[in-house]
Amino acid sequence: MGDCPYPFTVIVSSLAGPVFCRSAEPVGLSGYSTSAFSRLAKVGIRHPPPLPFIGNLLFFQEGFWESHTKLITAYGPVCGYYIGRQMFVVVSTPEMIKHILVTDFSNFTNRTKPNLISKPMLDSILCLRDDRWKYVRSLLTPAFGDSQLREMTPLINEACDVLLSNLKVYADSGKAFDIQRCYKCFTLDVVGSVAFGTQVDSQKNPDDPFVKNCRTFFEMSLFKPLLILILSFPFIMIPLLRILPNKKQKELNGFFIQIIKKAIIFRDRQDAAERRRDFLQWMLDSRNAAASLGAECFDGIGPATTSSHHEAPLADKAPSEKIQKRLTEDEIAGQAFLFLIAGYETTTSALSFATYLLATNPECQEKVLQEVDDFSAKHIIPDYQNVQELPYLDMVIAETLRMYPPAFRFTREAAKDCIVLGQRIPAGAVIETAVGHLHYNPDFWPEPEKFIPERFTEEAKKERHPFAYLPFGAGPRGCIGMRMGLLETKMTLLRILQKFRFKTCPDTEIPLQLKSKATLGPKNGVYIQLESR
Repeated sequence: MGDCPYPFTVIVSSLAGPVFCRSAEPVGLSGYSTSAFSRLAKVGIRHPPPLPFIGNLLFFQEGFWESHTKLITAYGPVCGYYIGRQMFVVVSTPEMIKHILVTDFSNFTNRTKPNLISKPMLDSILCLRDDRWKYVRSLLTPAFGDSQLREMTPLINEACDVLLSNLKVYADSGKAFDIQRCYKCFTLDVVGSVAFGTQVDSQKNPDDPFVKNCRTFFEMSLFKPLLILILSFPFIMIPLLRILPNKKQKELNGFFIQIIKKAIIFRDRQDAAERRRDFLQWMLDSRNAAASLGAECFDGIGPATTSSHHEAPLADKAPSEKIQKRLTEDEIAGQAFLFLIAGYETTTSALSFATYLLATNPECQEKVLQEVDDFSAKHIIPDYQNVQELPYLDMVIAETLRMYPPAFRFTREAAKDCIVLGQRIPAGAVIETAVGHLHYNPDFWPEPEKFIPERFTEEAKKERHPFAYLPFGAGPRGCIGMRMGLLETKMTLLRILQKFRFKTCPDTEIPLQLKSKATLGPKNGVYIQLESR
């Protein structure tokens, strides 16, 4: 956890004293520090012994990926833990997950409360709750339809052109390099182009203000002693942190908000024919549209699948009244910012993992290269329509996301006490789906440690439980940008493999070490060599 520069008890006493002295019979720190830790046991949910104040925080200090498996192995497929005073219930079976994400969605509509999140992120669908979330989600869902993705494809191709130019330098040199760094630049370029209307080449222009501010944002983290205080005394620290000045955070938020506002002003002055066809423009068109939308018809099937098994019950859908199809500037900035957060690390990791798996499984790479060559013989320029003709590449990406799902845990908050498949869930509990553990369950994935793209043939998918594979979540609150993420990943791998072959080298880390704080990614990069074709 790191060393605290001040004695922990002094800090805690200075904050907690005024609260506890109000009691006629003062409650000691010891009693308060463990008073929240009986709730899971009362409903029969097993968990590790929590420590005073911080709960089971130390259990996850190396990340959630391996810790989830340790937790489930020790305490069962439905188990729990505490972070500070907040209780978490971990579920890892397909049927239980189906009930949480779809069947009983009306009781698990919201994600964890965004207590310390500020604008613009606060206005994104990741943080919005209840009817407000339903409204904004209903407006955004069409932005990832066929026609919109078709219009965004040239922007992805433009970014791919820059990426290929940069990769050629490494291929010509014959030297090993960390391709993950190239993917980070590429995905940042795509996000800047599609969501913010900003053209950058982050690999050649690392000092570009957009690039620098994005990297600063992703490098920020809470001071660990401060995190302990927040977990120990949320009723004091959360309101306090909301009002205390945070210059760096304020500057970052202001930068991204100003980019959006300037883009809005610029595009409002353009003729319609001159405007870029990207995600930002789609939101601006929605803002200006006069048509109304019936929210009852949105998102009937979770975006993680087209299977009818993922349909949400009618009772869980949005209210039937008509709502005006408009977005505020704050909402537009919020969705663009979410696009940055959701699209940068996850797509970078998906590309990095796919590259690693193809380099270390040359027989699979040869199958992909043959399919790519057949594709190239028929098509000069990849586009939204013709990239659907690459079934084996689809299977490679799907198996990559099974083995290394960048978003490997999803949370939902229980609105009220309920019973799910015989298990009582207390109100206020945060339900966490252990996707990583699910994807390695040998009951659904024989020899789960092996890279076998053929697991995702149409025949194999039909025989498997539809909730055994959840790289994008499922149900009405599943990942809205799934199709965009898959398209970007597929087009990028296609364009690269048309020119190069991935090869391992002495610097290639086998097996990869992983980091798993917020998302799953390679801990030390992915070092390979490129061979020109």
